[in-house]
Amino acid sequence: MSIGGREERLAQLPPDMIEFTLLKTTGALAPRLGRISLAGRKTILTPAFIGNTSRGIIPHVSQDNYRKSVTLNGVYIPLEDFVEKHPQQTPPIFKYDVPEPLRKFIALPEDTLLVLGARRNPPIPSPVANTNTEVGLSTSVGFKSMSSEYYAAAVRKLQPDIVIGLADIPFGQESVGTKRKDKMSDRTELWLRDIIARKSTLDKGEKGWSIFAPILPIERDLQSWYLEHLLEDMVDKISGLAIYDTYLLDDLPDQLHHLPRLSFHAPASPHELLRQVSLGIDLFTIPFLADATDAGIVLDFTFPPPPKEASSSTRRILGIDMWHEDHATSVTALSDGCTCYACTKHHRAYLQHLLAAKEMLGWVLIQLHNHAIMAAFFDGVRASLEARTFDADVAAFEAYYEPALPEKTGQGPRIRGYQFKSEEHAKKEKKNPKAYKRFDADKIIELKAAHGQQPNKKPEMRDVIDDEALLGLVGMEPGVDVDPTTQLDGLKIGDDTKA
Repeated sequence: MSIGGREERLAQLPPDMIEFTLLKTTGALAPRLGRISLAGRKTILTPAFIGNTSRGIIPHVSQDNYRKSVTLNGVYIPLEDFVEKHPQQTPPIFKYDVPEPLRKFIALPEDTLLVLGARRNPPIPSPVANTNTEVGLSTSVGFKSMSSEYYAAAVRKLQPDIVIGLADIPFGQESVGTKRKDKMSDRTELWLRDIIARKSTLDKGEKGWSIFAPILPIERDLQSWYLEHLLEDMVDKISGLAIYDTYLLDDLPDQLHHLPRLSFHAPASPHELLRQVSLGIDLFTIPFLADATDAGIVLDFTFPPPPKEASSSTRRILGIDMWHEDHATSVTALSDGCTCYACTKHHRAYLQHLLAAKEMLGWVLIQLHNHAIMAAFFDGVRASLEARTFDADVAAFEAYYEPALPEKTGQGPRIRGYQFKSEEHAKKEKKNPKAYKRFDADKIIELKAAHGQQPNKKPEMRDVIDDEALLGLVGMEPGVDVDPTTQLDGLKIGDDTKA
């Protein structure tokens, strides 16, 4: 379809409705090329990734640098980042009385697709259990409950482009019983109906939103009730799917295969990203990208990979640890062939200096670079799918690169408490190291001795001044000669005078 024809078709859709076009696919569970369009927003060619945010921004990247140096057409915003005052007070974001208040509040560019969900990805397990009407959140001031009704009202107020339906998922539990899975299905269906019902009450001219229905990480037969009602009553009211376990996609009903799929199944490496692409996932949030940045790791991989030397049997690492001392005098770019701002303007030695000095610019530059590497990675994935060489390129990638990212060795930037797993909240020690600490007893004695104090002598003797010390203090005035043998004559002590 021509650009003009696509724009004409978008103009005919409701202003809040996204259009997803499958450009190339070979089956229901196969890699596919697509295009997501929404009036007024940049078109997203899929497979692709959207930015994973904290408090409304890409970590370490201010919104001016986002506009200038980050190639992203969409971001994911978790509501739990903004409702720390709920329910006792109204959170500040809801007091912002302007069109599209969430977008204005975080200064997000107008052409960037905004996706709103309840929880971060990956979410911190909450000790506040979900109920039939509420879900547990992890805010910056602790764990709270939020009702489905509140969530629907928040969506109406904040006006995102896409909203992710609430899903009843007990994050952090190693095993979930059958009865609990039945509850997951029932509650998710009820909550999805709530958000659809709220959208139906919009006034004429009020901005709406597209809805992505959650697909639970349980077997199809255990969520069959939910899927049945989704197909019968709600499929024409949703615009996409939020997938929480990509390896259960073979249970997805055929009637839902035409919808775009956004993965919340957090991948641990580029290899896992490729496996999810091979199953037909269209959009990703990628938590390991920011994790690598915090660890001081510069991502260094391409897709398809370069030709491998026949004489080499070792695989290349996926990232470069900038804390390593080898980079202290290196004036080479962060990654060979990369044209991002960090690689074209700075070198490794400067970046390591910034990290060692704990200058936040160091993590800013790494984050800009890592996003550029990931954008180029997905460009290569789409080109490979277009050329029909994807399977061969994936095999070459797995043979060329290590299967996991390097381990963290250096200290990252200071982090907030809600970035820790919930079980760590019970620990008494501070999350970040103390800048100052109390000396132990031996160190205190050493310091006192260095300053002329005698802590080991008897208490009654500490204030006694010996004769030599007293003789040294008498006659210090310049130009006065004092006879040492008579300098104590006439010296009186207060107690003697009273006597």
